[in-house]
Amino acid sequence: MASEGKRKKRGRKSKTQTTLDPTTSTINDEVFSVNNVEIVNSTTPTSAKKHENRLGRPKKRPKHSPEKPEKPPPLINGEIGVAPPVEGVTRVVPAMDAVVKVFCVHTEPNLSLPWQRKRQYSSSSSGFVIRGRRVLTNAHSVEHYTQVKLKKRGSDTKYLATVLAIGTECDIALLTVNDDDFWEGVSPVEFGELPSLQDAVTVVGYPIGGDTISVTSGVVSRIEILSYAHGSTELLGLQIDAAINSGNSGGPAFNDKGECVGIAFQSLKHEDAENIGYVIPTPVIKHFIQDYEKNGAYTGFPFLGIEWQKMENPDMRVAMGMKSDQKGVRIRRIDPTAPESEALQPSDIILSFDGVDIANDGTVPFRHGERIGFSYLISQKYTGDNAVIKVLRNSKTLEFDIKLSTHRRLIPPHVKGKPPSYYIIAGFVFTTVSVPYLRSEYGKEYEFEAPVKLLDKLLHSMPQSPDEQIVVVSQVLVADINIGYEDIVNTQVVAFNGKPVKNLKSLANMVENFDDEFLKFDLEYEQIVVLRTKTAKEATVDILTTHGIPSAISDDLKP
Repeated sequence: MASEGKRKKRGRKSKTQTTLDPTTSTINDEVFSVNNVEIVNSTTPTSAKKHENRLGRPKKRPKHSPEKPEKPPPLINGEIGVAPPVEGVTRVVPAMDAVVKVFCVHTEPNLSLPWQRKRQYSSSSSGFVIRGRRVLTNAHSVEHYTQVKLKKRGSDTKYLATVLAIGTECDIALLTVNDDDFWEGVSPVEFGELPSLQDAVTVVGYPIGGDTISVTSGVVSRIEILSYAHGSTELLGLQIDAAINSGNSGGPAFNDKGECVGIAFQSLKHEDAENIGYVIPTPVIKHFIQDYEKNGAYTGFPFLGIEWQKMENPDMRVAMGMKSDQKGVRIRRIDPTAPESEALQPSDIILSFDGVDIANDGTVPFRHGERIGFSYLISQKYTGDNAVIKVLRNSKTLEFDIKLSTHRRLIPPHVKGKPPSYYIIAGFVFTTVSVPYLRSEYGKEYEFEAPVKLLDKLLHSMPQSPDEQIVVVSQVLVADINIGYEDIVNTQVVAFNGKPVKNLKSLANMVENFDDEFLKFDLEYEQIVVLRTKTAKEATVDILTTHGIPSAISDDLKP
């Protein structure tokens, strides 16, 4: 997701850390008591403009002609109503009363000890009110939530909130409040169109450094397909130069008209980069909202289950039978579990998607003078929608009507709030591999510390069936029965008594229903584990009691 040491930091901040990298503050209200937050004005003060580009000695001022003070802008209900005109454009200050502070108590699962949870902790972030008595914030702001409360600007009351939907891939969450008092005097935020480069934006929220609302200003510096750190996916995003600090997560970004053009959600912290923040744009936000309204739940963004290669080399294009006026990308591999695997084939050249021609570098026209990756076209669709894909196969042009679906990875990038699955027999703790599990075992640098074979499967392997999982021996709880096996850690289980292990549930069922004398597990690296069946099942009870484990099998695996 990040290259050459440049890593995008997602929002939430652990309560034991005080750096400003993330965009959700976990600092308690009592830590900072700054009551006056400076409002950063995006326009250049008149007094500063008078001294720009001046050469030579400064002019002498008349002795008895002091400079008249500038007239401040008018105040409307205690707010600055309209900013001074800039080149004939009137800036409307957004309705900041719609921006709320989000307080969340999180209780994360302990993936390394899957029968228990970690110690709870608190965080604070930002959100804003939209139509339909709803509130938008970031998904990572309420991840693994136990309780969510909202506080309006200028209020001393925290209102209990209900989480309606969490879009992990797009890092957006939808909340509501049942208390009618919360909605009194609050006008919902209106959404604007996708901004252009150099358009002014104002980010509003409750970042670290104080308790009151904060405003920072900047411009849109880039619009492209971005890596979403929390969702481990790639969607349309805005890069801005306004400061996005810890606690800004979920706060709105407004344009000059006072319309919301995005949600602040992550920033880039690197020694060679300054003031690089990222905003979820309105097309992604509207997709999330409409998906929820259409299906009553968040169903996700569809993806093509393929890996593709650029066709920029002219010799390759000739060898693949492409004409001089044809452009496209070559399919390298297809996910066997994806619907498109029934129509598309490796080495097909994708020429267009829904009538939009794809260039040899995989881009499509976006706006005047701009191009963007063709995955943008796919992300505009909804799960279950159909799309017409034109391909070149053996010098023949073919068209396929394909039903789009969400993409499932062999090692999932997130667990979406579900408790982890596990199974224990004779002290052997079996569980499934996910990116959060690798992060729990090996820390943030899991991409360098985890076993090579697991990393290879993470980066390159595709599932061969919809329910396939990578099952590993997470650890061995030491007991007399497992002497000699204590050093087995995070090693994949390939087969049980000669039968391939498809997923954790199938392994648990095979072991529980096995009556022969010996249990034999075939592991990665040609290792084997052999246990006497009767002794293993008897020893499991004593091991569970010793370690205070309530059950040998997680609830989702029980028959």
